[in-house]
Amino acid sequence: MYKLVIKQVIDFLLALMGFLLLSPIFIIISIILLYSNRGKLFFFQQRPGKNEKLFKIIKFRTMNDKKDKHGNLLPDVERITKIGEFIRKNSLDEIPQLLNVIKGDMSIVGPRPLLDFYLPLYNKYQAQRHNVKPGITGWAQVNGRNAITWNKKFEYDVYYVNNLSFQLDIKILFKTIKKVLFKEGVNNDDKNFTMPYFTGNEDE
Repeated sequence: MYKLVIKQVIDFLLALMGFLLLSPIFIIISIILLYSNRGKLFFFQQRPGKNEKLFKIIKFRTMNDKKDKHGNLLPDVERITKIGEFIRKNSLDEIPQLLNVIKGDMSIVGPRPLLDFYLPLYNKYQAQRHNVKPGITGWAQVNGRNAITWNKKFEYDVYYVNNLSFQLDIKILFKTIKKVLFKEGVNNDDKNFTMPYFTGNEDE
């Protein structure tokens, strides 16, 4: 009952209330980014959701579009802006995803939606992460986030899928608040805010 009905109702209500409460911050960040990013406010990217159904995730844009002489985008560390660095460190770039939850593409808690071109790389075990809606935060995020390996991240994701419950969601939410407040689990050395790409052939 919780997984099929109650969770969806709670997601919608929490996302709606959260967006309303955070709207002043949303407006302030929007104004700052409109100026610093020359009108480019949001970042949209196609991601796989439940049952691998594709949707467009929305986040605040924290990087510019600078390219090298060959027309390829520069590495993340060279494209992230000063304000973008601050927004990411404080997880403020995730606020617009509340709209994804309200729309029904995402949940508050669930495996993070990854890049769509990873889909053919998953084995049967890893692909179980798509048996539920992706989330703004998840079991992997409160157990290391970008500081853990891909294999460990998938292990946490599948654990969540197989143990989904109201109690586990509440536990993850409280742990997330702690992580955000103390900025735990993010690789901030050399401004390395992102995981290396998943190649599908990790041996550990």
